[in-house]
Amino acid sequence: MAKKKVAATRWHDGVGEIDDLTETEQIAHAIVTERGDLEPSVGRIMDSETLDEDQRAVALSSFQTSLSDPDDENRNPTVAITNAGG
Repeated sequence: MAKKKVAATRWHDGVGEIDDLTETEQIAHAIVTERGDLEPSVGRIMDSETLDEDQRAVALSSFQTSLSDPDDENRNPTVAITNAGG
């Protein structure tokens, strides 16, 4: 089975300087660099139209923190979005 191609984004394609990314893009980049399989979840948070930039940073940080705790509800990106105010 062919692997689904991930759309290039500023935070995922690895082109450009990390310092040129916004705070939220840097968090997203860090997550997918460590765990590429989480790109769809990170993409869901990054593409959420219900979040402003500060809320998006909260959702991403909560999602990132939850990765070390299997019982943390923020492992679900939809929950992280809702809990961040989205």
